[in-house]
Amino acid sequence: MTESRFAIVRLVLRSAAFLLALNEIRGIVLAVPVLYAMYEAGGTLMAIWLGFCSLAGIALSVIVPMFAIRKLERRLQPA
Repeated sequence: MTESRFAIVRLVLRSAAFLLALNEIRGIVLAVPVLYAMYEAGGTLMAIWLGFCSLAGIALSVIVPMFAIRKLERRLQPA
């Protein structure tokens, strides 16, 4: 019984991680024109910094939940 619960929880967590990654890919696709426009507007250090921060935020919002899911899976794994 515990094995089936763990399998269901693992499936839900992996599905959520996959959907989160797809959402972030969509965000990157939508952010590219904005970042390109900032670059074309002058490519100043401020515009480059804003672009870096935007992309770093997108990356962190994908990486941090994936580490959290792995840690949660290890805790829920039956002994």
